[in-house]
Amino acid sequence: MNAFMTKGTFDFLIKLKDRHPELELFFMNGEGSTLVYYESEKKKSVFASGREFEAILQKGQIRNKGYVVMNNIPVTEEGTAVFEENFRNRQQHVDSFAGFQAFRLLRPKKGHQYVVFTQWASKEDFDDWKNSTQFKQAHKDGNVKQPAYFADRPFVTTYRMVNPDK
Repeated sequence: MNAFMTKGTFDFLIKLKDRHPELELFFMNGEGSTLVYYESEKKKSVFASGREFEAILQKGQIRNKGYVVMNNIPVTEEGTAVFEENFRNRQQHVDSFAGFQAFRLLRPKKGHQYVVFTQWASKEDFDDWKNSTQFKQAHKDGNVKQPAYFADRPFVTTYRMVNPDK
């Protein structure tokens, strides 16, 4: 499965909905701009510019309502296999937590910045997960030296889903 995203103003991006009615586009606001995301079996994006990924791990269905957290993780070229294997072996059980809606591990088609995409019913549900024993167990080594396969420091972006019809 391929995943595509682009950023811009809501007024500009909303036009994509009419131009591509065959796509299920997800609109979200955050960080002072709007982001549009969609998934497709097709390899080519409909966006003139943006980021392209392969969804290598996925759980749940993305919805038009909720709170999205994207952990952006720059990984060295040599470290991609180790990073992906570590992720596959992690038992996070995030999908059993209250308010969980969707998870995607997105491998970049260009560059080295992976995205760990999670969607929650609300920010409060995400905060509950972040403060849970399960989260702490899954991230117990997170405050130690960053892994050698990280090309740079990871960073988090957050968004609220927007209903484009309102």
